[in-house]
Amino acid sequence: MTTPAPTRAERAADLGFAAAWRLVRLLPEPLARAVFRAGADLAVRRDGAGIRRLRGHLARVAPGADTDALVRDGMRSYARYWCEAFRLPAMDPFDVQRRMDPHMEGAEALRASIAEGRGVVVALPHSGNWDVAGLWMVEEMRRQGRPAAITTVVERLRPEPLFRRFVEYRERLGFEVVAADDGRAAHRALTNRLRSGGVVCLVADRDLTGAGVDVTFFGERIRMPAGPAQLAALTGAALHPAFCTFTPDAWGAHVLPAVPVPDRAAVPKATQQVAEAFEQLIRRAPADWHMLQELTPARRRAS
Repeated sequence: MTTPAPTRAERAADLGFAAAWRLVRLLPEPLARAVFRAGADLAVRRDGAGIRRLRGHLARVAPGADTDALVRDGMRSYARYWCEAFRLPAMDPFDVQRRMDPHMEGAEALRASIAEGRGVVVALPHSGNWDVAGLWMVEEMRRQGRPAAITTVVERLRPEPLFRRFVEYRERLGFEVVAADDGRAAHRALTNRLRSGGVVCLVADRDLTGAGVDVTFFGERIRMPAGPAQLAALTGAALHPAFCTFTPDAWGAHVLPAVPVPDRAAVPKATQQVAEAFEQLIRRAPADWHMLQELTPARRRAS
């Protein structure tokens, strides 16, 4: 199949990201943060479709809260993610780990699962800076004397050069990256990582494949990816829900105890438990949940 030629907008996006990865790291950090924060505030004032979707999600997460303030803080959090993404390749991974260590809640449960050597699946929503959390995990594996790489799945972006930029960015952080549409090759990479006692990190709050499990999430029926629970059932890996957060000058994460997935029949129940874990974690820091897209609706039942 011939790949369609990139559109003008796609070419512009590729050039923009390429420039950002070159230039943002050269700015003084306070200036870079101020620029991205101003961009977030401008986006909120423009009130585009993504902002309206975020407002709807946060209204369900925190009913009775000041939703406008929460949306503002949420967009500032999301802008911080992008600012750091463009600066992260130039940051010292040991310094990142040192700064994140004091803010890792539940890390002992994660370390215990890694020490068991049966593989670990970390299921995450879009929150905080998940790339920094992955970098922390790479350094943690090194600290435990285990193979440093972790495996993660990414959506294939267009145009292809932009997709390659994101893959290369995460590979430089120490991740093994597979595309979601790679099918058997992606499945093989994930299961091999887990069966060797490694870690797989999957963003799991929005189903993009159509093969997810219907769950109840903040009072809505939606679909969530079944992949984390399926991998745990298939390989015997521990399945830990987690949530990445920001602190004023560093990063943190909340990791919950493993969700049991004894066999494939337990996958729907385990996926619902992951959804409930995400609810618990998001409520603790709703502004750090960066969900500007529609959640995937549950399947319609045949009438």
